[in-house]
Amino acid sequence: MNGLPRVFGPRAKKEGKAQLILTRRSSPGAAPKPRTSCGQRNGLILDPSGDYYYWWLMVMVAPIMYNWIILICRSCFQELQQKYLWVWLALDCLCDLLYLLDMVVHFHTGFLDQGILIQDRAKISQRYRHSAPFLWDLASLLPTEALYLLVGTNQPAVRANRFLRTPRLFEAFDRIETRTAHPYAFRISKLMLYVFVTIHWNSCLYFALSGLIGYGADEWVYPNISTPGFGRLRRQYLYSFYFSTLILTTVGDTPMPQRQEEFLFMAADFLLAVLGFATIMGSVTSVVSNLNEADAAFYPNQDLVKGYLRTRRVDRRLQRRVVAWYQHLQMNQKLTDERGILQHLPGRLRAQVAVSVHLPALRKVQIFQNCEQSLLEELVLKLQPQVYSPGEFVCRKGDIGREMYFIREGQLAVVADDGLTQYAVLGEGLYFGEISIINIKGNKSGNRRTANIKSIGFSDLFCLSKEDLAEVLSEFPDAKAVLEAKGREILLKMDKLDLNAEAAEIARQQEEERRTAALEEGLDALQTKLARILAGLEAGAFKMALRLERLEWELPAWGDGEEVEEAGGREPATEP
Repeated sequence: MNGLPRVFGPRAKKEGKAQLILTRRSSPGAAPKPRTSCGQRNGLILDPSGDYYYWWLMVMVAPIMYNWIILICRSCFQELQQKYLWVWLALDCLCDLLYLLDMVVHFHTGFLDQGILIQDRAKISQRYRHSAPFLWDLASLLPTEALYLLVGTNQPAVRANRFLRTPRLFEAFDRIETRTAHPYAFRISKLMLYVFVTIHWNSCLYFALSGLIGYGADEWVYPNISTPGFGRLRRQYLYSFYFSTLILTTVGDTPMPQRQEEFLFMAADFLLAVLGFATIMGSVTSVVSNLNEADAAFYPNQDLVKGYLRTRRVDRRLQRRVVAWYQHLQMNQKLTDERGILQHLPGRLRAQVAVSVHLPALRKVQIFQNCEQSLLEELVLKLQPQVYSPGEFVCRKGDIGREMYFIREGQLAVVADDGLTQYAVLGEGLYFGEISIINIKGNKSGNRRTANIKSIGFSDLFCLSKEDLAEVLSEFPDAKAVLEAKGREILLKMDKLDLNAEAAEIARQQEEERRTAALEEGLDALQTKLARILAGLEAGAFKMALRLERLEWELPAWGDGEEVEEAGGREPATEP
């Protein structure tokens, strides 16, 4: 049936069963089961770049930092371990539970393969089990607390394998630095945390070394515990922390070491202090340098401009205006080079960022309130922010117009030639300058400005060049018609529109359109005739090829007949 051979026997049964299964699966009434890109059912799978995974990393910061800070303190300060033993055991169990849940989260966290999030649990599990992090995570959960039965509960150092989960802490810090709105402040805070943990460990080791040598054995070690005031746990930790801070920062006088162990401890601390000082200075220098680069990217370099003004001996009044302009930019966070800042983003992502920032302001412009979304998106990508100081002219009457302006914030005045008399005040959402860059028929001014526009205070404007506007309007003729109609209305009010010239221009344009249409019709007719001629030539060539082929087949047959006839004439006749 349907042009296919029929199959009988076991094969037909198998194919019929397969066809039945396919029919059931593809039936319109059957609801498709949700499946992932790997063909497995989708379950609770976390996206490694999603919010849930991010917040779980924040949760894992607590148990890891607990082990790094509390474990060494409990090991060196025995009183702390004994006094709050049941509290530590409960917290240890809670941390181990979080460690175990972290491994479960690993088994439910997808990964990217060729840019696609893999949500197949079998592949996720196989990938995690065959990775190095799985071995480290498994080692960090080994039940080393069983050693308490041998060494006693006063040795919490048996839980040192919990430090193997530290890469999870670094991953959390990297995610925070990526997501936070204040990355430089976070870097400084992270650096200070590392410094605190280093001093904390050093102070704990100092107290433990003092216990091994003997409290009060000399001036370098911790004083005798029996001394009034030095036996309390808080005093022990604070004294050790203060002493370690003096050593690692090399600030202040410390007692001279007396024993070999003390010399080795001091030497190691001095080397650590040198390394830490270099790291801190490098990190702070990097943060400051990045801050300066960020300021340079956001705002123009005013130092160069100030140096230029001083070198060229520019008038001090003008210098103060330049300084006031720079100050206004920084105080109000005005940006003048948004394209340079967003240049590394992909095109579509850069467009979305620009739309989210400037689209609300662009919608306030009267002419664009009813425009389609795609036109606004095209305009947003081509707008250039500009800031004008009080009393500064945006444009003067008679200047050649190369751009139009949209008022985002501030007020501008339409003034007379004397610069004082105000005819009108333009506010937020209005626009001007479109007459000189739009080719309006009958415009007496041509591409010249028709008015003086001066900024009353600080004005934040959007600038759109003539070339960019023409490129956008070529794709949106309705918006172009609205702009031309608005400009024509303004020219009529200003008596800058020559109606006769407009009519002549319209007539000339209609004549050109008519002639263009006639030329197109003539060209179409010529193309039709040429197509017919070419078709005739192709048909004639095809017929000629067929005739030649037929003659080539006939000629060999004629030649064979003549040869036979000549051969028969030369051979003698014989009788059987």
